[in-house]
Amino acid sequence: MSSQSSSVSANFFCKKCSSPLSLHSTLCQVKESALSELSGNLSGIAGHLSQEGITEKDDSDYDPSHSKSSFSSRLEDNQSASNSFLIIGDHAVELASPENVPGTSFEGFSREMKITSRLFEILSDTSSVSHPLCEECADSVIDKMDQKLKTLEEECKDYREYLQTLEKQMSSSNRESNLEQLKQRLTELQLQEQKLIEEVAQHEEQRKSCIENIDSQKEEIDRLIEEKDQFRREQNYLKKTLLECDDERINMDNQRRYVEKHLEILRKTNVFNATFHIWYSGQFATINGFRLGRLPNQPVEWSEINAAWGQTVLLLYALAKKMNFTFQRYKLVPFGNHSFIETLDEKPKELPLYGSGSFRYMLHNKFDQAMVAFLDCMIQISSEIERVDQAWYLPYRMEKEKIEYKNACYPIKIQYNSEEGWTKALKYMLTNLKWILTWVARPES
Repeated sequence: MSSQSSSVSANFFCKKCSSPLSLHSTLCQVKESALSELSGNLSGIAGHLSQEGITEKDDSDYDPSHSKSSFSSRLEDNQSASNSFLIIGDHAVELASPENVPGTSFEGFSREMKITSRLFEILSDTSSVSHPLCEECADSVIDKMDQKLKTLEEECKDYREYLQTLEKQMSSSNRESNLEQLKQRLTELQLQEQKLIEEVAQHEEQRKSCIENIDSQKEEIDRLIEEKDQFRREQNYLKKTLLECDDERINMDNQRRYVEKHLEILRKTNVFNATFHIWYSGQFATINGFRLGRLPNQPVEWSEINAAWGQTVLLLYALAKKMNFTFQRYKLVPFGNHSFIETLDEKPKELPLYGSGSFRYMLHNKFDQAMVAFLDCMIQISSEIERVDQAWYLPYRMEKEKIEYKNACYPIKIQYNSEEGWTKALKYMLTNLKWILTWVARPES
């Protein structure tokens, strides 16, 4: 690039379109004092414009992220380029270097670059547009600013017209009437204010009354909650008591049903049959397992015979007591295996119903008399039953000291009797006693 050239080529780019720029040579001839004065004037103008609200920064068209530091850093990078070319249009321009610029030094070129950079910084700081700009971008910015200025001028015109209209209305009206109206309006507003103050006071009293009512309601709610909790506790206690009573009632019902069932069983149970079991074992009649009688081939011990007679006397005694029957001439005295019968004569005597020793060679007068007396007692009680129940009868007829069966008589005595005949007489006697027992123990009796 020659020294007569009117432009200075440096590595500057447009802040908007980033195209390389060719700067005019006069930009490098600005002095430091002029830069300071220009910086002060432009700062004042920018402040005035910012107060008027005239800003032209458009975020959609300009990138505000470019700062002075980024510009300076790019400038320093550009200063490092010595022998390089920039394509401007169709021409290639060689960048200026200390060797290519005659009559200048490296310090002079650096000063010019600093002055140019300072000038662009001042312009960027005092306006909403970042500099430098190419000619096309500058024209675009100017067009937009002209359009904004035209819009603002139209708004100013509308405001002026409206202001003139208001001034005409104020000048044409009577100021005194307006004053009276304002005073009247003020009085109305004061009265309205007083009324509103009174209403506020009333509302405040109502608010206090509502607060007191709310507090009382809260106390009532707390009391009701406490009563509800107490009621629930009492309800739970009563429920528990009710459940316990139900359990006890069910238990008592179960016990009652058990007792009723057991009572029914007992009612159906013949106590005499259960207590005095009369049966037979071969040719022997038995009562509670004790055999009554003797056979030559089966000599039963007298202790067993005596025990059987004790059970027999006890049974007849219990049956008479059940029937409320009193024997004539005799009194039964159950005394185990030594039971006896007492006569009711002027001189009472005991007739033993137990024996001992040999059957054939021993005299058994009292024992025989006791057995005859026992048979007489059975005849008395059977006669009473026949009197009450005429349909009842004994399977074996008894008369005095004998028992008849099929035209055969079997004496109850041992004397002048065989063991077989005596055993058979005792068997028939126990059978008749079982019939008496059955009649006495029947439910309808």
